[in-house]
Amino acid sequence: MAAYLIVDIEVMDAALYEAYRREVPATIAKYGGRFLVRGGAFEALEGGWQPKRVIVLEFPAMDALKRWYNSADYKPLIDRRQKAARANVIAVEGT
Repeated sequence: MAAYLIVDIEVMDAALYEAYRREVPATIAKYGGRFLVRGGAFEALEGGWQPKRVIVLEFPAMDALKRWYNSADYKPLIDRRQKAARANVIAVEGT
C-alpha cells in the first residue's frame, strides 16, 4: 500500500533551503519515492489552514517512507532543512 509524506513548509533561509532542495531528490528516489507536489500553486477551499508551501511525496509503502526518513542518507538533510525552514510533516498510508 502506498504511503505519502505531506509537508507544509515555511522557508526562512532561502539559500540554505536551496542547497537542501538540490540534494534531497536523489535520497527520495533511492528509497522508491517520488514527488507528487513540489510547491505548486494552491487554494484553501475550507477551514483556516493557510500553508506556506506544500510538498507531497509518494513511496511504495510506509516502511519505505520510514526507511528514507530515518536513513543516514537523509539525516544530514533533515538538519539542514530544520535550520532553513519551519515545517509540519505527516506520513499517511494510502488506500
